[in-house]
Amino acid sequence: MAVIGIRHEDKYEMERRTPITPKHANKLINEYGLDIAVQSSPKRVFSDQEYIKAGARVEKNLDGCDLIFGVKEIPEAAFEEGKTYVFFSHVIKGQPYNMPMLRKMMDKKCNLIDYECIKDDQDKRLIFFGRYAGLAGMINSLWSLGQRLKEYGFSDNPFLGIRQAQHYSSLKEAKEAVSAVGRQIAEKGLPPELRPLTIGFTGYGNVSAGAQEIANLLPSKVITPRQLLSLSKRKYLPSNIIYKVIFKEEHLSARKDGKKFELEDYYKNPGNYRNIFEQYIPHLTVLMNCMYWDSRYPRIVTKDYLARLFEGDRPRLTVIGDVTCDPDGSVECTHKGTAIEDPVFVYDPDKREPSMGFKGQGILVMAVDILPSELPRDASGAFADALFPFIAPVANTDFSKQTKDLGLPGPVEKALILHRGRLTPDYDYINKYL
Repeated sequence: MAVIGIRHEDKYEMERRTPITPKHANKLINEYGLDIAVQSSPKRVFSDQEYIKAGARVEKNLDGCDLIFGVKEIPEAAFEEGKTYVFFSHVIKGQPYNMPMLRKMMDKKCNLIDYECIKDDQDKRLIFFGRYAGLAGMINSLWSLGQRLKEYGFSDNPFLGIRQAQHYSSLKEAKEAVSAVGRQIAEKGLPPELRPLTIGFTGYGNVSAGAQEIANLLPSKVITPRQLLSLSKRKYLPSNIIYKVIFKEEHLSARKDGKKFELEDYYKNPGNYRNIFEQYIPHLTVLMNCMYWDSRYPRIVTKDYLARLFEGDRPRLTVIGDVTCDPDGSVECTHKGTAIEDPVFVYDPDKREPSMGFKGQGILVMAVDILPSELPRDASGAFADALFPFIAPVANTDFSKQTKDLGLPGPVEKALILHRGRLTPDYDYINKYL
């Protein structure tokens, strides 16, 4: 049976999550007899002492561990010969910045299991932080809205009652703060200049659901994309309602040849489609970008479009919460993911340059790329709940056997990217990126 190690996260200064909490470690030790070593960490949301109390060993390094669990990417120098690593590797799209890491793992004949690829028979992901990315992303975007409106002269807007997610001790505390703002809006309404206040969500998966969970704490009403287009023309709009719109694939793209949109075809042949989302952007106050995207698909917000949008009077669009956070991706002006300690920038469409903070001409973008780490205790607990059933089976696996004979649980077998340093058949395509 493998000795399990839990890494200290070192990719980001503010990364405080863990894949296995002290509560889950205690259960693994007492119920499955597993030996667990935890790499000492001064910043992890759970202290070394909490792990010791749970029955785990706290070590300076994980040299004695065969199976190592982490959250984010691991430095190349940290990999050891023949060991098994479980973490978010971000290699399945052939991400160039992680190919050297993957090559090092191959050279060291490591085994790699990626959480992102642990899926059920319906190809649905089983282990993820997505909901917490959406939760923290919406909290941060409402906080950003308050700060940006303050820059515009709305010095007493209700959203100033919301702080950045990292400053709350728990999700419960954050929700209470947003709910208090919601009550204030319900009782006092919004200034006429801010009405109608609209929030658009791209996507309808776990990330979007998390973002909507926070937005639902405000007095709100769901409308369709078609209704959004005519909303501002209505003669009467209540002052205390925020409008929410959920955009699906057919609202983002259309076939170039004018034929009817078909979802299956869109996924198979994205090059045959063009962006039609621009028609909705002028009607949104906040855009929450919560969808999956890769370079095969049309962008939904381009730099060229933003330059046109900002040519005249200040547009309604005030904040983009880019939870998707693909650099130069679906929201083209997201030039990079931002850090928790420096989370927002204002993109100037005229100069085509970003400036960190809330000041400046243009659109404010919140693009923190480790959003769940702003709610580290809640996010780690939910993640460990999902991961727990697979830990002991992986620890009991003899990786010296042939790939077909490993006997891993089906969902984990799908996530085995490297076996003894070689790409498994489902991931052989990554060779072309190496």
